[in-house]
Amino acid sequence: MKKNNFLRSILSITALTACVLTTNAQDNSATFSLSLTSDQFFGVAPSAGVEYKLSDKIGLSAYGIFWGAGTAAAWGNWTEFGGGVNLYLADGITLNPNIGFTFGDLLSKGASSGQLGGIAGDGIVPNLFFNVDKPKFESEIYAGYYAPLRDEAPVGGSTLAYLHYWANAGYKVSPNFSVGGHFEHLRRTKDDVNGVADYYQWLGPYIQLNVPRVASFIRFSAGPELKNDLQPKDSFYKLSTGFTF
Repeated sequence: MKKNNFLRSILSITALTACVLTTNAQDNSATFSLSLTSDQFFGVAPSAGVEYKLSDKIGLSAYGIFWGAGTAAAWGNWTEFGGGVNLYLADGITLNPNIGFTFGDLLSKGASSGQLGGIAGDGIVPNLFFNVDKPKFESEIYAGYYAPLRDEAPVGGSTLAYLHYWANAGYKVSPNFSVGGHFEHLRRTKDDVNGVADYYQWLGPYIQLNVPRVASFIRFSAGPELKNDLQPKDSFYKLSTGFTF
C-alpha cells in the first residue's frame, strides 16, 4: 500500500507539472544547466537542472543528482530527483526551495543491501538554495535534510537521516575570476544503532574561473576538517564545473 501511494503521488506531481509547463509554454524562458562535482566523500556526482521562468519574479525548477556515479553506487545506485520554485527576490538575488525524492537504499534500508538493493521512494529531501550574484560579489547557501520515507531496515539495523549544508561567499576580481571562502557540513542526524555523527565539517578558500560568453565555470576549494567522527581529521577538497544555456 505504501509503495502504491508513493507511486500515485509521483504520477500526480508529474502530471500537474506537465500541465503547468504546457499551459505556460508560450510565455516562459527555459534554461538548462549541467554540473559535475567531485570530492573525497561522495566521489563523482553529476547533476542537471531545468528552469521554466514564468515571470520576472518566479520560475518552476526541477533537478536531478546522479549520486551513483561515485561512492553512492554502493547505496543502491543512489539517485535524487525533485523540483520547486525559483523566487527572484531582487536583482541578482534568488531563493530556490525544492522537494526532492531519493531512490536507493541509504535512508530506508541503512545502506544494508548494496548495489542491487535500491528502491523507489527511499527518502524525501526538503532543500533550498539562496544565491547572490552581483557585479563584485557572489554567494551561495544550501541546506537539505535527507529523511527516510519508509522503514525497510533489516533486523538489528536502522533507517538513517542526514543534514547537509554549506555556505560560501566570494569577491569577483573580474568577470573571469573570483576568490572566496567555503564552509560545509554533513551530519548523520538519525541512526538508532550507531547514533548521530559528523561525517565531515570543513572550512577553506576557493578559486573560480568563469567564461561568461558560454555561462561556464570551474571551481576548486580545499581546507582543513574541523570535525570528523569517522576517522582522524584531515584535509578536504572539492572540484566543481558546469554550464548553463
